[in-house]
Amino acid sequence: MEPSAHVDTFARDNLPPPGEWPQFLLDNPDVAYPARLNCAVELLDRIIDDHPERGQGTRPAIWSDVDGVPHATTYSELRTRVNQTAHVLSGVMGLVPGNRILLRGPNTLHMAIAWLASLKAGLVVVPTMPLLRAKELKQIIDKAQVSAALCDARLVDELAQCSDPANAYFCENLLQTRLFHDDGPDSVDMLALLQPADYTAVDTAADDVCLIAFTSGTTGMPKGCVHFHRDVLAMCDLFPRHVLKPTANDIFCGTPPLAFTFGLGGLLCFPLRAGASAVLIERLTPETLLQVVERFRATIMFTAPTFYRQMAGLASRFDLSSLRKSVSAGEALPDSTRKLWRQATGLQMIDGIGSTEMIHIFISSADAETRDRAIGRAVPGYVVQAVDNDMQPVPAGEIGMLAVKGPTGCRYLSDPRQRRFVRDGWNLPGDSVCIDADGYVFYQSRADDMIISAGYNISGPEVESALLLHEAVAECGVVSAPDDERGQIAKAFVVLSAGHVASDELVVQLQTFVKEQIAPYKYPRAIEFIDALPRTETGKLKRFALRALAAS
Repeated sequence: MEPSAHVDTFARDNLPPPGEWPQFLLDNPDVAYPARLNCAVELLDRIIDDHPERGQGTRPAIWSDVDGVPHATTYSELRTRVNQTAHVLSGVMGLVPGNRILLRGPNTLHMAIAWLASLKAGLVVVPTMPLLRAKELKQIIDKAQVSAALCDARLVDELAQCSDPANAYFCENLLQTRLFHDDGPDSVDMLALLQPADYTAVDTAADDVCLIAFTSGTTGMPKGCVHFHRDVLAMCDLFPRHVLKPTANDIFCGTPPLAFTFGLGGLLCFPLRAGASAVLIERLTPETLLQVVERFRATIMFTAPTFYRQMAGLASRFDLSSLRKSVSAGEALPDSTRKLWRQATGLQMIDGIGSTEMIHIFISSADAETRDRAIGRAVPGYVVQAVDNDMQPVPAGEIGMLAVKGPTGCRYLSDPRQRRFVRDGWNLPGDSVCIDADGYVFYQSRADDMIISAGYNISGPEVESALLLHEAVAECGVVSAPDDERGQIAKAFVVLSAGHVASDELVVQLQTFVKEQIAPYKYPRAIEFIDALPRTETGKLKRFALRALAAS
C-alpha cells in the first residue's frame, strides 16, 4: 500500500489481514488512478477546474427546497462552503488526518458539505442513518472509535446520550460534537462563515481509508465496511459510465439516505462526477418524490421497488416528461413492479444489485438491454459467477451462490465475518442466483432465505412477484415457516390494497392465483394479512423479522 497521509492510523491498522482480502481487478483503464488522490478534490475541484468552457463553477450542484422554492447551490458556492467547513474540522476542532468523524443528518445540503469537507481534511467519514437510536449509535461509535461528530441540530437528542457519562450509552471515544443546520455561535454553520474560502486538501493516498459504511443490520450486528478514496471514484466510473450514462445536464433525485452507499452514489457522488446536479430533499413520500420530479425537472431517479410500485398508481397526476432514467436497488425488484412502472411512465427500469461491502451496484443493464425478470449482467469492470459450496461454478441456468470480483470489495473493520464474505478471492454477498448463457443474472433469494419445502427449493421473491400481480396485494413478504410434514412451507405476509378485506376466501383466491402464475408447488401454503411490512430505514424488508413472526 502507498504511504498513508493519516496521522491517526486506526482505520488502516484494523483492516483484515491481506490474506483475507478479495482479489481486486485494477488492470482496467476505467479505474487507473494515480497513487495519490483525494476523492473530494476529484469530485468537486477537478470538475470545476477541468471544465471552464462550460462555466462549471456557475452551474447548479445541489438543489434544495427553500420555503417551497427550488434553490440551487452552484459548484463554486459548494466548494467555498466545503473549504470553510474543512477549516472548522482541522482548525477549530483540531482533527487530524485519519480521525473518524460520525455524520448524522438527513439528505440536505448541510450533510453533503459535511461529507465532502471531511474527506478534504483527510478524515474517515462514518455516516449514520437519521433514525438510529443511541444504542445503535454506540455500537458504531465504539466499533470505529469515532472521536468527533457533526450532527443536524434536529437529530442531536439520541447522539447526546452517547456524550453523557451518566448515560448507559456513553462513548468515551466521542470527545466532541458540533451541530449543523443551526445558527448558534459554536455551530458548524456559523464557525464556517469566519473561515477562508480556500483550503489545501490533505494529500491522501488512493488507498487511504476515507469511508466506513456500516451495514443496515438486517442480519444482526452491523458490520463496518471500509472503503478507500479510489473505491469512491470506482463506484462513479463503472456503473454510471457504462449503464447510467449521465450528462452534465442531468438532475438526480431520489430517496436513499446519503448514509447508505446507494444514496451516497446516486444522490451525491454520481452527479458531481458527471458535472450534473442533485436534488436533496428529506422525508420524501411516493407522492412528494413525484412532485420533486415535476418541480425540479429531474431526469434520473433512485429509489427502492416499494416506492416505484406506489408511485405507478400516482404517476398520471404529475408531469414526468423530464424523467429519462429510473434506477431500482436495495432489494429484489418484482417483475410486476417493473411492468407497472413501464405502463405508467413509459420508462424501462434499470435494476441493480450492489452491497455496502462492494460500495455500490455491480450487476445491472442499461434500459435498452434489460431482460424480463433479470437484474442484468456484470457491470464492466466486474466479473460474476454462480458457485456451489466448494466454490466451483455451476452450469448455466442452475442456482448457485453469487460470487463477484472487481475493483471494489469487502474489507470489514476488525471483524471475523470477513472470512465468510470473502473466499478464494471472491466476494460472496449472500445471494442465490442463476446466470444464463448470456451472462444475465436472475435473483432467487438471499442464500439463507431459500425456502426448502419437501425437498423443493422455493424462492421467496419469486412468490412475492407472483402475488403482487393480484390487484388485492399492495405489498407482501414471503419467508419460510416451520411445518411438521414438509419441514418448511412458504408463508406470505400480505398488506392489502385499499378496498380489499381480509378473509379466508381471499386466502384461497391468492393461493390459486399464484399457482396460475408459477409452478404450483411454490404457492404460499399459509397467508397472513398484516397492516405493514417491517422495513429498515433504507427500505429493505426485514426478512428476519418476518421469519421470527412465522416461527411464532
